[in-house]
Amino acid sequence: QVQLVESGGGLVQAGGSLDLSCAASGSILRVNTWEWYRQAPGQQRELVAQITRGGIENYQDSVKGRFTISRDNVLNIVYLRMNSLKPEDTAVYYCSADVQATGREVFRTYWGQGTQVTVSS
Repeated sequence: QVQLVESGGGLVQAGGSLDLSCAASGSILRVNTWEWYRQAPGQQRELVAQITRGGIENYQDSVKGRFTISRDNVLNIVYLRMNSLKPEDTAVYYCSADVQATGREVFRTYWGQGTQVTVSS
């Protein structure tokens, strides 16, 4: 069984920074793409950033230059460094990963439980 556990959310003033992390545990053979999503109240979940196993990063336009995604392929952890936070960044942030479990040939997408990020003005 594979689990993703997030940490690092909280309350911060506008202009501040927060670091999120998400660790995958269980019988993992390989993690391909990691992604961070967020969902604000009354809004659809949206992709914030993604990073491939080879380290190629992609960002939503609204966070480019402010957020940085990174990963540790040995520890199976993904990070999201969020700088210059704005009130509109307030949301529940979710990580997801495409994981090949031990003994399996196919990849499956797993999700974290979500962590609240609140940016006050």
